Amino acid sequence: MSRTYDIDDLKTLMARLRDPEIGCPWDCKQDFRSIVPHTLEEAHEVADAIEREDYPHLKDELGDLLFQVIFYGQLGAEADHFDFDAVVDHLVRKLIRRHPHVFPEGTLESRVDPANRPTDEQIKASWERIKAEERAAKPEPVSETSRLDGIAGSLPAMVRAEKLQRRAASHGFDWPDIEPVFDKLHEEIDELKEAWAHTRQHPEDRDALEDELGDLLFVCVNLARFLKVNPEQALRRTNRKFDARFRAIERELASQGREFDDQTLEQLDAIWQSVKGVEKAANDS
Repeated sequence: MSRTYDIDDLKTLMARLRDPEIGCPWDCKQDFRSIVPHTLEEAHEVADAIEREDYPHLKDELGDLLFQVIFYGQLGAEADHFDFDAVVDHLVRKLIRRHPHVFPEGTLESRVDPANRPTDEQIKASWERIKAEERAAKPEPVSETSRLDGIAGSLPAMVRAEKLQRRAASHGFDWPDIEPVFDKLHEEIDELKEAWAHTRQHPEDRDALEDELGDLLFVCVNLARFLKVNPEQALRRTNRKFDARFRAIERELASQGREFDDQTLEQLDAIWQSVKGVEKAANDS
């Protein structure tokens, strides 16, 4: 029976791949920036496997994502910035510091007394206080500081919108309840319609259209936050639903010997509604 490889074996493999004399030419050419797109792709593939509940495939995707971290660790070691072990050490220390309700003495070995566990509200307040202390301890950037510092500008727009809103809300800049958010949603729709009317008259001027559409999407993220729904997850769910229904239309037409592109919108929509009816009946049963 072959042995089971561990994290040290993976680190050895990574070093071999980066060996300038006998390593892999492709891996040797990579740097921090060049592998970022691969990291993002692997993270999305992990999310996709989870959403499809494809757990055998998830093991494979998690391995691919872990390899990205190992790769960064190797690059860091070669440039004398850090290595994988330093990444792990920093992570463990940070998580211990941020979880005093689990590690009360600030050590991995310490245990909390079950009879004196803090409330969820106290844990949240402690988390925010510790995160604020960490941000304050970081070297100040050249530009002026802000309570929004630390939210990466390279995040996907929807993810960053939610983080900006949550950070602002933690400092009291927020709607009192959900009703004004619905009102704002209708307001932004009206403003988008006005921008569209302007663009139809002046096709060369699309700035207002993009600006108002962005405002509308931002409010949708705000609405999701109040509804306690993850907007990215909600949109991914709708994407899967659309994908499944569209494919069902294709199958139905193929079974009838009809070409998709030859159908009118009304004919396609009739099948779409039929597919939705089948879905609803299945969900109600």
